[in-house]
Amino acid sequence: MGYLPDAETVDICRDLIRMDTSNFGDDSGPGERAAAEYVAASLAEAGIESQIYESEPGRATLVARWGNQDSSRPGLVIHGHLDVVPAEAADWSVDPFAAEIVDGYLYGRGAVDMKDFDAMLLSVVRARQRAGAIPDRPILLVFTADEEAGGRKGAHWLVAHHPEWFEGCTEAIGEVGGFSTEVGGQRLYLVESGEKGIAWMRLTASGTAGHGSMRNDDNPVAHLARGLAALGDHVWPEEPGPSMRLLLDKVRELTGAVGSPAELLGHFGPAVRMIGAGLRNTTNPTMLQAGYKHNVVPGEAVAFVDGRYLPGHAETFMPAVQEIVGDKVSVDSHTFDRALEYAFEGDLVDAMSVSLHRHDPEAHIAPFLMSGGTDAKAFDKLGITSYGFTPLRLPADLDFTALFHGVDERVPLDALEFGSRVFDTFLDLA
Repeated sequence: MGYLPDAETVDICRDLIRMDTSNFGDDSGPGERAAAEYVAASLAEAGIESQIYESEPGRATLVARWGNQDSSRPGLVIHGHLDVVPAEAADWSVDPFAAEIVDGYLYGRGAVDMKDFDAMLLSVVRARQRAGAIPDRPILLVFTADEEAGGRKGAHWLVAHHPEWFEGCTEAIGEVGGFSTEVGGQRLYLVESGEKGIAWMRLTASGTAGHGSMRNDDNPVAHLARGLAALGDHVWPEEPGPSMRLLLDKVRELTGAVGSPAELLGHFGPAVRMIGAGLRNTTNPTMLQAGYKHNVVPGEAVAFVDGRYLPGHAETFMPAVQEIVGDKVSVDSHTFDRALEYAFEGDLVDAMSVSLHRHDPEAHIAPFLMSGGTDAKAFDKLGITSYGFTPLRLPADLDFTALFHGVDERVPLDALEFGSRVFDTFLDLA
């Protein structure tokens, strides 16, 4: 090979974590400009030109062409986002933006979501560029703003305003997939082949305002509470799609177990929180707003609900929520985005599988439907098929899925380096 694709990965990841790119969803954060300029300088040092766009001041997205642009093969988009969710420093055991290394782990906001992949990608691209090992395929590198708030000022903006960058691209690789977990005592790598749709909803109950000391049978807070309780008690049916059915088959193969889909996914331990969400629609109230004084019944109460729906449920999901909460509560869309699911087959899937097996011969591989959303939703508008592939070989006892947006977010150093080597091999095969 003649070069070390993982040589800079840890250092680059530390540099990126130290740049606070917190996205509060209300434009109060620092934005992504500093991180985008860091990526641009890193690429320029290796001889790769890039372009930075701002959808709004400071909200920066970077794009760069790489690979063999004269190839007749279709282009591959490789994307990562530069923003992170906020972190409450008082809750952490270390400074979330200091990028400290403790007991073989790199700690920091973004270590998992997703400055780890940004660092892997930069390390591999720089090493290959310097060695002249350019992939024999057009590659579009994309580092986006605003993914943590739905990508409206990042990937969606880029697709809407500069679709010319994506001409000829048919496939994409991004975050939340390729990490290992243990099932039946064997290592299983999960590749994201789809993701649930986003339905962030505003629930509003109206009623009769009045004095808090008097009887009030039209109290909007009570109406809303009953609606939310009904939604919390509702059990959405299990409806596994193609990706999850393949995953369930793999669990049966590795464990010899039988049972319902939920029982089978129980073999993932704590990771079932994320993986099990791919079996059914979900609804979680996240914010409440009502009232302005202790002895005044307000005229309105509002709740915000994070809804995630399975592929094929775009038309039926919100009407179902309305039926559950009842006629005293109105359900309105706040943010709505598509669900995705792609066939787990073809040359790109083969390249991911072979690259993992080459560096971990004992690897088992299966797809899954991701509970959250990524920038793949924006690229799907252009007909681009996307998979989540951030390869990480993880300790069996690490509750990895709890680290997404979690306290003390961290990634093993050897997993970062492993991922860089796997991704380097993937680029030879993709």
